[in-house]
Amino acid sequence: MPHAALLAGLLGTGMVATLLAEATPAAARSAPAPRIVEYRGLRIPVPAGWEVHRLDRDPDRCVRLDRNALYLGTPGEQPDCPARLVGRTETLHVEPRGEPSARRRAAVRADRLARHTLRPGAGNEVRFAVPEAGVTVNGSYGDSPEALQNVIRSIRLTGSWPAEPPAAFRRAVPQPVPDLAWRPPSGTGEKRWARGRGFDTCAAPSLRAMAAWRRAYGIANIYIGGAARGCAQPNLTRSWVRQTRRMGYRLIPTYVGLQAPCTKFKRHRFTARDAAAEGAAAARDAARRARLLGIPRRKPIYFDMEAYNSRDASCRNAVLRFLDSWTRTLRARRYVPGVYSSVGSGIVDLGRARGIAKPRAIWYARWDGDDSVYADPALPPEWWPPHRRIKQYRGPHRERHGGVTINIDSNSVDGRVY
Repeated sequence: MPHAALLAGLLGTGMVATLLAEATPAAARSAPAPRIVEYRGLRIPVPAGWEVHRLDRDPDRCVRLDRNALYLGTPGEQPDCPARLVGRTETLHVEPRGEPSARRRAAVRADRLARHTLRPGAGNEVRFAVPEAGVTVNGSYGDSPEALQNVIRSIRLTGSWPAEPPAAFRRAVPQPVPDLAWRPPSGTGEKRWARGRGFDTCAAPSLRAMAAWRRAYGIANIYIGGAARGCAQPNLTRSWVRQTRRMGYRLIPTYVGLQAPCTKFKRHRFTARDAAAEGAAAARDAARRARLLGIPRRKPIYFDMEAYNSRDASCRNAVLRFLDSWTRTLRARRYVPGVYSSVGSGIVDLGRARGIAKPRAIWYARWDGDDSVYADPALPPEWWPPHRRIKQYRGPHRERHGGVTINIDSNSVDGRVY
């Protein structure tokens, strides 16, 4: 520093500061220090641009997987999610699972997460426990797990566990569900199809919400998995499926996997080369997730193929190979293959196709406000005749029934359901 003192005498301290700043690399000057969030014994560096949400303070917050965010705490009973979310990016949700024991507190390993390695999977998600802090870490990622892995590896365990408010454990106490006057149809005489009004929303509503809505609706969609499913499913469990069925609901199980090569979802696409392989992988994962939720074989699972450029012949053919493989593989696992798509792309392309296996049922989107399932001019009557069609005729909007408001899409159903 003697040279700095000499320069200060000759040039003045202000000029020296300017020269030193110019000599410092720009990246070092502009890179902000990472924001550190502490939660239940974890020190989590938050990447630039990520949102941070405390669910115990904001229980209605939707755990969205389509934007970079860190969620801390337990979701509320009825998250306020948009009706439609497709696509994923890097997110983390750290959820409490009880207090860490004294033995675990004494056995903190500061480098435990630094060695964590993610394995790419069909669902673009990861879930693991950190017993030292009494938490479960849920992560999602887009096309590669590398960025999420870097975030997880930067987390450190400490010896400090700040007290959590009681709201952080609200879901530990089961919420009572009103006893309903109606009862489900008997298992032996239940039809394979249903007809009536249906709704779909990104996250499965709470059981109390489903009970409140039962007088308005008898059919509901559930998003059971997939790499492009855009929100978490804190309510969707095997018990939830069983209890909604006891209320008399019929369900539309849907899987949101990789999308067409020419769709707008750039991080969640299959390619022309791997279309068949990815279609089979999606079917296998969908069947596995359906079994975990207690959805029996011979019930439908719909693949959500969002709108794409049907005029692109290469892309269109890749979609048809993907859906052919989806249909054949799901059929081999004894589930009924279905497809959701826009009437202007996937549904019409399937209807016109030759030489491929076609889904047993379709769910098509045309937001024209017309709830007639069979009046669409683009679908000839011989394509998926009665009891094999669902129409999504209105896009995202809010409805309120029984004192509960949910953001939904509206559907008219005369098709295969569980």
